Amino acid sequence: MPATTTRTRARSRSRTVAAGFLLPALLLLGALVVYPIGYSVRRSLFDRSGASFVGLDNYLALVTDDSLRTAVRNNLIWLVVAPAVATALGLVFAVLTERVRWGTAFKLVVFMPMAISMLAAGIIFRLVYEQDPDRGVANAVWVGVHDTFAESSGFPRARPLPVHPLEAAGGGAFVTKEPVRRGVPVLLPLVGVAPAQMPRDARPAHAPTPASTGITGTAWLDFTRGGGGKPNVVDPKELGLKGLRIEAVRDGKVVATATAAADGSFTLPADRADGAVLRLPASNFREQYDGVEWLGPSLVTPAVIGAYVWMWAGFAMVLIGAGLAAVPRELLEAARVDGANEWQVFRRITVPLLAPVLVVVLVTLMINVLKVFDLVFVIAPGSAQDDANVLALQLYRSSFGTDADLGVGSAIAVVLLLLVLPVMVVNIRRIRRESRR
Repeated sequence: MPATTTRTRARSRSRTVAAGFLLPALLLLGALVVYPIGYSVRRSLFDRSGASFVGLDNYLALVTDDSLRTAVRNNLIWLVVAPAVATALGLVFAVLTERVRWGTAFKLVVFMPMAISMLAAGIIFRLVYEQDPDRGVANAVWVGVHDTFAESSGFPRARPLPVHPLEAAGGGAFVTKEPVRRGVPVLLPLVGVAPAQMPRDARPAHAPTPASTGITGTAWLDFTRGGGGKPNVVDPKELGLKGLRIEAVRDGKVVATATAAADGSFTLPADRADGAVLRLPASNFREQYDGVEWLGPSLVTPAVIGAYVWMWAGFAMVLIGAGLAAVPRELLEAARVDGANEWQVFRRITVPLLAPVLVVVLVTLMINVLKVFDLVFVIAPGSAQDDANVLALQLYRSSFGTDADLGVGSAIAVVLLLLVLPVMVVNIRRIRRESRR
């Protein structure tokens, strides 16, 4: 038998064996990938019921329907911002942790969020972004910083009753209806202060006593818990408004100031305050600063992107760190010997040498953000979910539920596939180019 015939039969037998091994994988690929893609493309050309052919109407809905337009816009924001920020942070962390002794521990902490699911991360950040500063970490920090530089109000929503000796002065302030006089005690009663907003060290108020050297008075909460109190009378169970600011005003100018003590008492110098009106400035009654509405319509998308970066910056750091370990150290040292500073070494040597790794990380994250669903679904509250909408979430909302439209859902699935394909093509070409070197 000729040698050529033997080689041909051997080659044919090898191909048959290879096809036999590949057949199960090809069948699974066809059943789980090719068929669903083909069915989705076909279904996207039909209406909600699947009975009438509508052509490209479902795709046109992506640019005409408001909620779908919002999803497309937010996906573009995700595609541009999230991978770039996560990759940049990963690069910075990878470079800096090489220079510290506890770099391994830091890498472990940064990478740890990758060990939890998107659902768990969404629950964590839903609590982090809670509006109430007593529950939400982000607002607790923000309010703490704000209150460090801006004076907070002590008694928001406090006000006098019509029978009280106080009246509104405009701008949120209150003034006494009559000028104060030497030797005549001043009563400054207020209501509307919630028990939780009362100072913890406030003491029972005491009725003021006349003084010849000053104008005395008491500022207190004119409300007796359980009832029984009288207006404009300091009752035994009523508390002083500690910290309330009082100003003596004459001819539009502040001539004296005082701050109420724990029992609400205060004293103003008689030589300056006699004949003036007392004013409770609006700074006493401003609404307390409650922080930023992180999950409101304007900030919900950046807030969710922040949660994503928290999870995936560790992934970028680990891959970039592995690439950094392969960078020739002699190149870095030679640049330093030639007089380059650390920023020049980083920008002109480290980053160009890490370019292939950076591209891998960036492309991987770009593919990943196109599929983000659970973070948005869990973190964004119902009132802001339309503003945080993305294509993957809209795919779920359009494909399931009582108002499902499988035509639009299939169109969104096809669009997501078309968005992923160019990124995958770029990545495959890069891998082939690297393998030829």
